[in-house]
Amino acid sequence: MKIFTSAQIHELDNYTIEHEPVKSIDLMERAARALTLAITDAWGSATPVIVFAGPGNNGGDALAVARMLLDKGYDVRAYLFNISGRLSEDCAENKRRLLDKKAKALVEVTQEFEPPQLEAGMLVVDGLFGSGLNKPLAGGFASLVKYVNASPAQVVSIDVPSGLMTEDNTYNVRANIMRADLTLTLQLPKLSFLFPESQQFLGRVKVLDIRLSAEGIAEIPSQYTLLEENDVRRLLLPRDPFAHKGKMGNALLIAGSYGMGGAAVLATKACLRAGVGKATICTPKQNNIILQISVPEAIVRSGRDETVFSEAVDTEDFQAVGIGPGLGTSEQTAIALITQLRRTPCPIVADADALNILASHRAWMQQLPPGIILTPHPKELDRLEGHSTDSYERLMKACALAERIQGYVLLKGHHSALCLPDGHVVFNSTGNAGMATAGSGDVLTGIITGLLARGYKRADACIVGMYLHGLAGDIAAREVGEESLVAGDIIRCLPQAFRRLAD
Repeated sequence: MKIFTSAQIHELDNYTIEHEPVKSIDLMERAARALTLAITDAWGSATPVIVFAGPGNNGGDALAVARMLLDKGYDVRAYLFNISGRLSEDCAENKRRLLDKKAKALVEVTQEFEPPQLEAGMLVVDGLFGSGLNKPLAGGFASLVKYVNASPAQVVSIDVPSGLMTEDNTYNVRANIMRADLTLTLQLPKLSFLFPESQQFLGRVKVLDIRLSAEGIAEIPSQYTLLEENDVRRLLLPRDPFAHKGKMGNALLIAGSYGMGGAAVLATKACLRAGVGKATICTPKQNNIILQISVPEAIVRSGRDETVFSEAVDTEDFQAVGIGPGLGTSEQTAIALITQLRRTPCPIVADADALNILASHRAWMQQLPPGIILTPHPKELDRLEGHSTDSYERLMKACALAERIQGYVLLKGHHSALCLPDGHVVFNSTGNAGMATAGSGDVLTGIITGLLARGYKRADACIVGMYLHGLAGDIAAREVGEESLVAGDIIRCLPQAFRRLAD
């Protein structure tokens, strides 16, 4: 599913109007019917409704909704803010239609505004500003938003909560953003909806299909994509019925230090569950028995040192290498790491302490092999690229990093974002808060490494890997709940995740 910028949303509206063809006022009427249906599904006709409409097309949507709610027997009071004396053409038309329906239902605000009393049990329809907003709210509109936010009334926002911008909210005034209980967004989700800072304003999000041009959606290029299950299904590689382990890939994991053997166990188990033919784990001698007992299916290659990874290993026989979980950051490990990265010709997944080492040896970033896959969580990316104020700024830095090193940066989070070297970003749609637990990232490293060794291309391994990782976490959460979920549950549920995608 594509995610469009505010400019592209406007372009898609115009494309639909030109090619369907349909008048813009009729397209607004179509959107209003979908919005009204969603509202009436959630709130009965006994609910008093206050509609706040801005002067643009978002306000036009709101006025059309007010008229349709009146038709359905709702008690509606609409306030149209026409401070500048300039309404969009479609907003002006919906003002006229509402006045024709019931003139007393509309109050047009041109100067002074006395806000209505907002009480519990009332519903506010927020149609002040939509996806076209490009600066923070101020003055009277900011005061109105604060007034609504302080009230006990419930709020449903049309398309975007007023004050929230569709992409970059780095310098927004968050106190001046409407806090919705339900956001009814039109046709496609917005980029800012995927960031954790926005969740306090969105409430529950419902995407309404208003039948914007499918051809237009296909033709308009987008930098951002939100994964859907069918996208991942198409990428799955078939398994040859006559395959043997030698044909299914050989993966090497370099993980663990003394006291961190569990990270090596989790990554190796996940790698095997990802379908690889063979998995070898290179880990310090002190972890040998732990790995042999915990993962009998894996080959254990003990390092020279008792407690840390201290010497690069030959990778000629491997199709993929995952390095970093539980590795430690000692100087001898750091030197061994950069030597390993320089010597490894096959695809590499670098995670956890591998990233922390690179962050403390910034000059080594220039020596990373093209096509390397980095899987940082937000704090690890901040160490690599400098502190970010919010998720949008961090995402832009991740994109710049992927382009600079000509590699892949998988920025982990609720909606993990895979930044490709060509600038495209793929957001994951699976996963849950229960996965915020130690070892979850080690599992992801193992899955992607296994998929790479199995024969997946780098981008496909990341896409399939992060989707499977989140899907297995969702299955585990349904079984044990989010509070009790541990990383091992994700591995245990990987077979079910694979089966779901194969069905």
